[in-house]
Amino acid sequence: MKKYCQDLTVVSAEHLSDKHTLLKLTRDEALPQMEPGQFVEVRCDGSASTFLRRPISINYFDPERNEMWILVAAVGDGTKSLYALKAGDTLNCVFPLGNHFTLTQRPNEGVLLVGGGVGVAPLLFAGKRLQEQGLKPSFLLGARSAKDLLELDYFEQLGDVYVTTEDGSQGEKGFVTNHSILKQQRFDRICTCGPKPMMMAVARYASHASIDCEASLENMMACGIGACLCCVEKTTEGNLRVCKDGPVFNINQLLWQI
Repeated sequence: MKKYCQDLTVVSAEHLSDKHTLLKLTRDEALPQMEPGQFVEVRCDGSASTFLRRPISINYFDPERNEMWILVAAVGDGTKSLYALKAGDTLNCVFPLGNHFTLTQRPNEGVLLVGGGVGVAPLLFAGKRLQEQGLKPSFLLGARSAKDLLELDYFEQLGDVYVTTEDGSQGEKGFVTNHSILKQQRFDRICTCGPKPMMMAVARYASHASIDCEASLENMMACGIGACLCCVEKTTEGNLRVCKDGPVFNINQLLWQI
């Protein structure tokens, strides 16, 4: 798939919380085809101390509006500069990068998309793609508290949404793997993205239940094209570059102790 390095225009910047912002980006010509699970490398021009690009999942792709969305968590100088962007600003992006989730077209397949924190980002695009295939996905979304839950209104337009919060302020109290839906319903496929401990717990559940599962890894990345080797993950196929060979891996490839 062809890659682009271009300045994109910020259509809107919606602050979802005091540290999360939803950036909707466009350009004059049509944006290229993208797939759920892929990511962009953005240049943080507003931060003098940030020299490397930051990898951010593609949150949504709307070819009709010619928009690509990215969900940013402001945790360091670079991402804080992205949080400060406003409509009309320019953001330089290398995109689309990496591989993508395997979204089956088998009829009536039960697909569960599990995310935690800002890791919910690629699941919105995945849910849209499943809906286009005639499937109704289920989303299991976790956060520390109700104020940390992101884009619930968008997820609810695509499928059934189940929520956990660590403090019990919304949905069921606890972690995503403690949610009662996992005991009440059998799923055929799981896709997950979020903190590694959460994904390992999801992988453990899927493995024990013999459910096909893919995880989108969030290893530290620098170049985004497989040159610097800082994001290497040990797998059954040897050391693989998460930015180039991933970020999506079947859990059977990963040497996680689950």
